[in-house]
Amino acid sequence: MKFFVDTADVKDIRELNDAGLLDGVTTNPSLIMKAGRDIMDVTKEICSIVEGPVSAEVTAVEYSGMMREAEVLSKIADNICIKVPLTLDGLKACKALTSDGRMVNVTLCFSANQALLAAKAGATFISPFIGRLDDMGIDGMELIGEIRTIYDNYDFGTEILAASIRTVNHVKQAAMIGADVATVPPATLKALVKHPLTDKGLEAFLADWAKTGQKIG
Repeated sequence: MKFFVDTADVKDIRELNDAGLLDGVTTNPSLIMKAGRDIMDVTKEICSIVEGPVSAEVTAVEYSGMMREAEVLSKIADNICIKVPLTLDGLKACKALTSDGRMVNVTLCFSANQALLAAKAGATFISPFIGRLDDMGIDGMELIGEIRTIYDNYDFGTEILAASIRTVNHVKQAAMIGADVATVPPATLKALVKHPLTDKGLEAFLADWAKTGQKIG
């Protein structure tokens, strides 16, 4: 499974990338607002840190506006992935952009039928929102499984990018079902490494090592 981090915070992105954990980054208008920086400046900096896809989202809701904004965003860097909403205009833009050789992340997916249409439109990534479905009392992981089955049935190349991940269990479950990518908030991604037995074992090793009085190097 690939790991993307869902943030526009350059400090977190740099830390996780330096640790060798990042395959890409996803941003959206809300995350740009939280970062408090100009979208062009912060996105350009993110693209210079991470080699993989960096999703930058259009804000227009009609096809012509999406294409106009996509043209501007695409010029930021070669690893920009244009993010469009799962609407008819968004799918039309997706088809046009991917036909032109650009990466496209179709976002705000909440059903298998929507994911099927995105794949038909040539999406590079489809972003089903797990957490938001869970909030409604619907098992978001069932959607991941449904999309996986449909994509495998027809050998679609669109990658399933599990989004709106809230917990470390979401990550594990998405990986077991077969999501290609998980985009995860920085805190959740860092939490994946944590386990109390790891901490306890390390503490015991260090205590025993101190008793030997030895040093390495």
